[in-house]
Amino acid sequence: MPPRSDFGLTSAEVGRLRRLTPPWRIQKFLDDLDYDVRGEGCRSPRRVLRERKVQCMDGALFAAAALRVQGEPPLILDLEAVFDDDHVLAVYRRNGLWGSIARSNYSGLRFREPLFRSVRDLVLSYVEAYFNLRRQKTLRRYSRPFDLSTFDRLDWMTTEENLWEIPNHLVGIRHYRLLSRAQERSLSPVSRVVFGAGLVGREGKFPKRGVR
Repeated sequence: MPPRSDFGLTSAEVGRLRRLTPPWRIQKFLDDLDYDVRGEGCRSPRRVLRERKVQCMDGALFAAAALRVQGEPPLILDLEAVFDDDHVLAVYRRNGLWGSIARSNYSGLRFREPLFRSVRDLVLSYVEAYFNLRRQKTLRRYSRPFDLSTFDRLDWMTTEENLWEIPNHLVGIRHYRLLSRAQERSLSPVSRVVFGAGLVGREGKFPKRGVR
């Protein structure tokens, strides 16, 4: 059996993940991969390394695995939206402050520096960049950080099977309202400048629902 510190990964795979430090290097690695516009897979980190393709869910799994190999808990966080798709982040802490790593088809829904005192403050930083094609700001709820070690029974870091059980589980966990109803009603439309900036690098004209 491999040492627990390897989590079933090969020495070469462990080496690649350990070298992705600090966290912005994980983000850069994800940004350099092809984006799975159709959401055809929910890949383990091993498959991501081999196939070099991700969507938001397996991007978060990959980032959490890299952080885990580097000695941190593998935490992800689910964002819920209205008239839009959900999004998943890998989250981490530095000196008590929260940051995040994510792969998205929208440029503003990716990396955050560890500057936020609470998870809620971190999530609030995504409101302006979280919009649909009607230029509506759509982010509404968020989960608490979820520890992926709960799914070690699936060998989620190395399996060749798709890991749809994990996003299906996230749908059912408790989520917290981010804004009051009055705040939701008063949200302004996204400006054309911000809308255009958010679509920079976007792949595919009509992504399959569930892919952010």
